[in-house]
Amino acid sequence: MKIKLDENTPARLVPILSQLGHQADTVFDERLTGRADEIVWNAAQLDGRFLITQDLDFSDIRRFQPGTHHGLLLVRLRLPGRMAPDVRAIALRTGRRGNLARLLRRRDG
Repeated sequence: MKIKLDENTPARLVPILSQLGHQADTVFDERLTGRADEIVWNAAQLDGRFLITQDLDFSDIRRFQPGTHHGLLLVRLRLPGRMAPDVRAIALRTGRRGNLARLLRRRDG
């Protein structure tokens, strides 16, 4: 699965997701850091990537309707930020269980 990590998620997740068989990149990779959400969203969608973010602006389901895009995971952590320890655990659980792939299959099916 193709995944894009927003700037508020740690780039150190890229190798973890890659080991789990995903093709991950970051907003940093495309020099989109600090850019408007719309630009980040469009870049992810143009490349067919599932976006993982902590940005609550992406929680508006009227704007980001399920089934109309390549996927969006809004992660809410007890200690938010790029250095949050919970993010690694979430990525491992999600990648190992194939939850992201199931979400996309449900969208396509």
